[in-house]
Amino acid sequence: MAEKENVLRLSDVTMQFGGVVAVNNLSMEVNKGEIVALIGPNGAGKTTAFNCITGVYEPTNGQIEFCGKTIVENHPRGKMAKTYAGENADKYKKTISQTPDKITQCGIARTFQNIRLFGSQTVYENVLIAKHMRAKQNMLSATFRVNQKEEARMNAETLELLRRQGMLDIKDEKATNLPYGQQRRLEIARALATDPKLLLLDEPAAGMNPQETLELAAFIKQIRADYDVTVLVIEHHMDLVMQISDRIYVLDFGKLIAAGTPAEIQNNKSVIDAYLGVAEDA
Repeated sequence: MAEKENVLRLSDVTMQFGGVVAVNNLSMEVNKGEIVALIGPNGAGKTTAFNCITGVYEPTNGQIEFCGKTIVENHPRGKMAKTYAGENADKYKKTISQTPDKITQCGIARTFQNIRLFGSQTVYENVLIAKHMRAKQNMLSATFRVNQKEEARMNAETLELLRRQGMLDIKDEKATNLPYGQQRRLEIARALATDPKLLLLDEPAAGMNPQETLELAAFIKQIRADYDVTVLVIEHHMDLVMQISDRIYVLDFGKLIAAGTPAEIQNNKSVIDAYLGVAEDA
């Protein structure tokens, strides 16, 4: 059996805010073509982990690799470092910290728990802005519009993306005027406009009704197929998680308490006790 191609790997990632450890020695990996879910109670550290991956936070300790390349790495000096490097802690210190825009350019895109669209801009403009993250032109040519061919390419690709997402007929609508479900789809379309290898979805079903959630499940699977993209998703809707996920990681109080297939997670006593619970008639 061929070895799976790794897209994302977190090694001993810790994120501490003062005396609060939001993520505690988290190690996990996501392989090419997978849909992987990161679940857990509110406050478990899931979004903090996303923020470490995307450069919003610099982790207190640990390493993050994307497609075999280290994009984030931090090993502190002093007492904390001795946990990882013993007496050679000072020599061992190494820090690599990419900004969110650089990480996006590497091929990681994300959505947010709270929708963050440009409300006064149209559907088309929201996606076109994201396309500029992948623009090949330099600042000079962009300023003086020398590279009109590049602009035409991005315009065409934006229209094609909207067509494939079934949003071409609303391209001139302002984002703020869209129904909630379409705003979610637009946010995902905008993320796809950056041509990601890895798509991070932070609670995409939040606020959706059951029918919208069902449609979202099919939508996420279709995205993987159409765009050859790997997906890491945070979600509280367990029906959605169990339907779309190849594997699941479970956090509780910042620590990884379980990892496995949907069937394994559903029957894991630690996960049931910490998060899933049991049916009242069980």
